[in-house]
Amino acid sequence: MPEPTIAQKSPYPVEVEAGKTYRWCACGLSANQPFCDGSHRGGEFTPVKFEATETKTLYFCGCKHTATPVLCDGSHSRL
Repeated sequence: MPEPTIAQKSPYPVEVEAGKTYRWCACGLSANQPFCDGSHRGGEFTPVKFEATETKTLYFCGCKHTATPVLCDGSHSRL
């Protein structure tokens, strides 16, 4: 599998809303980071669906190398 493009080497703080569904960009090409805008079409990546269970700030991975998609696990510090 190809390597994703690193959108940024830090997480994106996002205020998620309980009951809302988000689609995290896994390829790193979206202009709407950290969310998918369809830029992956024709490639091997697909967005990752995330359903918020509570309203709060979460830190979505920006480097696209997290072992725990969609959230940052600190992988950017090793890139």
